[in-house]
Amino acid sequence: MAGLRRRYQELLTEAPEDAPAVEFDGTWCNWGQMRSVADQLEVALTKHGLGDAARVGIVLENRPEHVAALVTMLATDRCMVALSPLQPPERLEADIARSEVPVVVASGAMLDRPGVQQAALVGGLVLRLDPDGSLSELGGSADLSERKTNPGVAIEMMTSGTTGPPKRVDLTDLQVDRAIHASASAPPEGQLLRFSVSLVVAPLVHIGGLWSVLAPLYAGRRIAMLTKFAVEPWLEMVERHRPRAAGLVPPALRAVLDADVDPARLSSLQVVTCGTTYCPPELATAFYDKYGIRVLMTYGATEFAGAIAAWTKPMHEKWWDTKKGSVGRASRGVHLRVVGDGGESLEPGVEGVLEIRSEQSPEGADVWVRSSDRAVIDTDGFVFINGRTDDAIIRGGFKIHPRTVQAALERHPSVVEAAVVPRADRRLGQVPVAVVEVADGDSRPEPEELRKLCREVLMPYEVPATVLVVDQLPRTASAKVSRVGVLELVAADQLDQQDTTNVG
Repeated sequence: MAGLRRRYQELLTEAPEDAPAVEFDGTWCNWGQMRSVADQLEVALTKHGLGDAARVGIVLENRPEHVAALVTMLATDRCMVALSPLQPPERLEADIARSEVPVVVASGAMLDRPGVQQAALVGGLVLRLDPDGSLSELGGSADLSERKTNPGVAIEMMTSGTTGPPKRVDLTDLQVDRAIHASASAPPEGQLLRFSVSLVVAPLVHIGGLWSVLAPLYAGRRIAMLTKFAVEPWLEMVERHRPRAAGLVPPALRAVLDADVDPARLSSLQVVTCGTTYCPPELATAFYDKYGIRVLMTYGATEFAGAIAAWTKPMHEKWWDTKKGSVGRASRGVHLRVVGDGGESLEPGVEGVLEIRSEQSPEGADVWVRSSDRAVIDTDGFVFINGRTDDAIIRGGFKIHPRTVQAALERHPSVVEAAVVPRADRRLGQVPVAVVEVADGDSRPEPEELRKLCREVLMPYEVPATVLVVDQLPRTASAKVSRVGVLELVAADQLDQQDTTNVG
């Protein structure tokens, strides 16, 4: 049994019954309650022949009983298949059917959604997990022992779907072991639990939220959890538990700043880690200037089971003023390089395609894996991501990097965030179009005003052909801007224009 699995098994079997484990809605779930969920799951799965390497689907919500189910899967040699509760009912139904899992564990709220329970029953067994931690069997095949297994895989995880349809990837026992050892350590010998508390606000069904649960529990810490981020509940958790570190995505950082929170409420925090998407250095600096809290960017991928590069507090203290905009240096055990179009390794300071070699890699520790990101690695080892290889816009032979246009639009004081995507053009092949999110209460800038602002700093071919102004950009469950959603907005706007033209 892998080290991570042994550690969770130790917690489920040896942690004191009354020791707090997960706080939710102001109430603690203790290790005895976690153990109760584990015991019920074990009985049900064993009864139906679902032993080692069995695939168990969990519609994974941010709730204590779901944390218990997750830990139970990782305390055995089974494979947890993550199913997202954030999907609309029809997509969740399709996801369950596509996953072909022999058993689905879900809350009553999820199973009551149209088509979901029926889709799960087609696969085999349905187990309803209620908020009080009780488990009930809703029907299914008696013997599932012949169903497809996935030996050596701890988790089948969905990618975030920022640039296309999400896909499910296998995270092996070796990958998650290496990742946990790089990010957390168990308590000293003879000490099973610690008393510090880590905050969890990201969705468990995505890699950032998953590690925000797995790493603290592995280290013996307690966790305090929200269903989703909101400024006031998060502040109350910070004041109650006084952590030294917390994790926030860039929109949450901005929300805290916009709320003009009293710095005294955040006095325990020394650092905030920030991942899932690009964090503008101006935002990180503004947060530090107001609260004295250093924002440590991280860069990772689901396929690599977590972080690939990151800042640390000592690095931030020494380098921030000169390395703003970097995602940090390679994480422990990770090797990074930049290559040209022919695969040749490039010198420091030269932009190319980022490649990764790591024991956390799905390809093994000795294989360089090419990413979809263009990057520069400087002479001090700091990594700067300059966009994706697959999002460059070619306009009449001229290459446009969306982030360059995005930065120009975000100079406007009312623009919270911008997204830039290509639109097909009969004459030029592609043209850049932009969708911008504006701040609540601010005057709404006109599209032509924003295009004029772009002309001040961009090449003529880089100026977006169209700018849409919206109240909110479409986002994935992990708070990244959804490229797919932005493309749909642009397509709908183009259709509206055609309809208007036809009518007129």
